[in-house]
Amino acid sequence: MEDSNELLLETVIRLARSSENKFKKGNFKEAIDDKIKANAILKSKSCDKNLIEKFREELSSLYSSKFDLIFDHKLRIDEIKRNKIIKMLKKKSDEKLKNLDYKGAIKALRRAEKYWSN
Repeated sequence: MEDSNELLLETVIRLARSSENKFKKGNFKEAIDDKIKANAILKSKSCDKNLIEKFREELSSLYSSKFDLIFDHKLRIDEIKRNKIIKMLKKKSDEKLKNLDYKGAIKALRRAEKYWSN
């Protein structure tokens, strides 16, 4: 069981890093596809809270920046407001994806993950 959790964590982290690399290269469609796959794994019943928490830590290191306005904003808002922002950004990403605006969709999803990370 522990091995399967480690394998799932490695897969999700690999997909997140791959998505980030593709985003930086301008390949927005494949970047959003990798994010969707990673999120599907995280939402599956085989993921536990420990695995999700480790992934959130990985997101923190993936998105760390010297000048991060979202990080500063997260310090000033409560958990309820943060969850509303995440939900709104995910909805915005879905709408952009339906309109085939891959760049807008991945940007909104990345912002949601920044609010979600530790």
